[in-house]
Amino acid sequence: MSFRLAAYAVCIEDGRVLPARHVPPKGESNWTLPGGRVEHAEDPFDAVIREVAEETGCDAVVDRLLGVDSRVIPAASARAGVEHQNVGVFYRVRLTGGRLRPEPNGETAESVWTPVPDVTSLRRSSLVDIGLALAQTLPATGHTAPVPVGGLIRH
Repeated sequence: MSFRLAAYAVCIEDGRVLPARHVPPKGESNWTLPGGRVEHAEDPFDAVIREVAEETGCDAVVDRLLGVDSRVIPAASARAGVEHQNVGVFYRVRLTGGRLRPEPNGETAESVWTPVPDVTSLRRSSLVDIGLALAQTLPATGHTAPVPVGGLIRH
């Protein structure tokens, strides 16, 4: 089994959320949250700020920890074809400067402020639904129910 610890930014402002369009070298693009792998010896808090800057071109501050999601992706659905566990730390993040732009030499093609109700029509990662559920419900445990995958929602 492969393993990944990642930090994700949930940026919500005026009823809009900021997803990022991920364009992998192979396969279809989908919308996800700004964020990604926590590097060796890096604090997830610092990782989410770094990832927002890398992927969107914007400076950010963390407003609060929203929660942690741990999911196992079956080998048949995982990119590498090996069962994979992703542990995601979700933060409510506020942009403080910079200008939205594509990720230079990366896989994030764009980040677009999107009305929250319009998210359901996007081909998206389950991370988007998890982040929104955490931001909207603020569960005391920091845990939300698993998001079913299928249709427009992908691992």
